[in-house]
Amino acid sequence: MSNKYNGVLANARVLVLGGSSGIGFCVAEHALSLGAIVTISSSRQSKLDDALKRLKSSMPDVADNAYGQVCDLSDVKSIRPNLETLLKTITSTQLLDHIIFTAGDGIKIRPVADLHLETIQKLGHVRFFGPMLLGGLAKDYMKSTKTSSITLTSGTNIKKPGKGWTTVAGYGAGTEGIARGLAVDLAPIRCNVVSPGAVHTEMFDDIPEDRLPAVLENFRKRSLTDSVGTPEELSEAYIYLMRCSFATGSLIEVNGGSLLA
Repeated sequence: MSNKYNGVLANARVLVLGGSSGIGFCVAEHALSLGAIVTISSSRQSKLDDALKRLKSSMPDVADNAYGQVCDLSDVKSIRPNLETLLKTITSTQLLDHIIFTAGDGIKIRPVADLHLETIQKLGHVRFFGPMLLGGLAKDYMKSTKTSSITLTSGTNIKKPGKGWTTVAGYGAGTEGIARGLAVDLAPIRCNVVSPGAVHTEMFDDIPEDRLPAVLENFRKRSLTDSVGTPEELSEAYIYLMRCSFATGSLIEVNGGSLLA
């Protein structure tokens, strides 16, 4: 069988920030299955160790291609030095081909009238300042070619926010702006963004077990596919953006048609 299509990511160096769970984990797993050499990053060593164990168990034939490195993005003063340490460490022998940013912290929805500057800023540490500062550093640690890419993550709530989502929607829209700006600033390195809808990940674990079926049913009703997304399905969008060297400044929405429902 020809490698014209299925060998595009073979031996590609991929970094997944937020790769210890959810969408990021499945992107890492998917990339490994296509022959990439993948480093996942997480804020805590315990989460990283568990994720690496699961990755190596699910992909035993390529277990030696999976690596991990801690990088905490929660403190705005240390985001840049932590990212710089991460990038220097994992590119000591070879530059990166792709960076995927799915990192995020817990979201506490608050009425807009209750928001104060400190709260607003904290909500953006990981989801906005993280990718912005990453973009400023990335060019020194990536191969400068159109086959290299950065893929950021926003969300459907930008275009259809619920009550209390003003700050999150604002930062998400900003992330999409960052992607377009980086596509210009970092060219020929490409930069794109994936906008997921409701996806059943570990973040749903915080919902009480007796309420979870109703929550999932509500999301299903708000889609055209009568379903809630899976992180495995979402990984397809990130893989496409890594593989397609003609895609930059692009937005891919994966939401089951919820914006039309």
